[in-house]
Amino acid sequence: MGDGSRTKAIVIIGDGMADYAVPELDGRTPLMVAHTPAMDLIARNGRTGLFRTIEEDLPTGSAVANLSVLGYDPRTAFRGRGVLEAASLGVELAPDDLASRINLICVEDERIRSHSAGHISNDEAHELIAALSEHFGELPIRLVPGLSYRHLLVVPRGDPRVDCAPPHDHVGERVQDLLVQPLVPEAQGTADLLNHLIVESQPFLGRHAVNEKRVAAGQQAANSVWPWSPGVRPVMKTFQERFGISGAVITAVDLIKGLGIYAGLDVIEVEGATGLYDTNYEGKADACLEALRTRDFVCVHVEAADEAGHEQDLELKIRCIEDLDGRLIKRVLHGIEAEGIEAVVAVLPDHPTPIAHGKHTRDPVPVAVWSPRFEPDQVDRFDEESVKGGALGMLEGSQFIETVLGK
Repeated sequence: MGDGSRTKAIVIIGDGMADYAVPELDGRTPLMVAHTPAMDLIARNGRTGLFRTIEEDLPTGSAVANLSVLGYDPRTAFRGRGVLEAASLGVELAPDDLASRINLICVEDERIRSHSAGHISNDEAHELIAALSEHFGELPIRLVPGLSYRHLLVVPRGDPRVDCAPPHDHVGERVQDLLVQPLVPEAQGTADLLNHLIVESQPFLGRHAVNEKRVAAGQQAANSVWPWSPGVRPVMKTFQERFGISGAVITAVDLIKGLGIYAGLDVIEVEGATGLYDTNYEGKADACLEALRTRDFVCVHVEAADEAGHEQDLELKIRCIEDLDGRLIKRVLHGIEAEGIEAVVAVLPDHPTPIAHGKHTRDPVPVAVWSPRFEPDQVDRFDEESVKGGALGMLEGSQFIETVLGK
């Protein structure tokens, strides 16, 4: 239980919210164009800067970026995205189990058309995963259904030393050029198994009734599986062990839930939280305020802008940023003021997902921290350019979370 007398802390992550200058916006970014009075208020009353969430030698995935946001060193804590999603799904892993994310994707003309099969519904996806489990029943694997296109693959005694291409980073590219490669000779068997799943899933899924109905309705077929981000169970200290505080995480994304579980944070489910533009922003805000009653720290993660970035939908990305600001952040700020809660409030993206190419990048992200512990700087807007003049400068490693928590 949290100590009601201590200052609370809230971190709000707009996944993929940062971007580059967009020609259609006269050289501005979506964050610069979007109407964001709540984020601007945090910047105006707090301190701002940039945060390098992904170092040059690390992969540009959300797992690495969000580990950095919570102050963990990805070099030691990151063991693949799949193990984090396994924790979220309540899947117990043996020390030698390989776990990887496995997407249902759309392949057309031997190229990846969509990393999400048009954001296939849960019911359709679960039917396909059940059918695949039966189809591949003779293989030493376990398929666990997740949310929409996102699912889990477990390979007992699998070798994690394989190179798997994240499908969202390779839309439009040839499947044959993206097949799994072993990084060491000992991993050849695992690579062969994963590639077998990719190749053999396509004719089977292509004939499935779910996909026949989708194609007839003008929707994308979920006609291939795609394993990626394999790894084994990580060892991480909890927030209680590191900082002596209790906490919670609010997200619709299994990856972030799993990260929170390993960090010792309570995972709070919100009805209507989807991971997309139609997520329940208000419900997440209210859950954050409720969690603060009994916990010291709450991390609220919203995926919507990231998905809009992957889809290269500029108008949608701007709308997602504005919804995050007006429907969630504003509601949280009003709530803590109305309830007289003394809290540090921080906002940031985990990484950029530029509209130009729809892929994550490792550029530093803007950050704003409004804290009763320090005087504000002179920055009055929250965007990629404005924060460059902020008092926080360039944050690295665990400096962001230590700034938020006053450690």
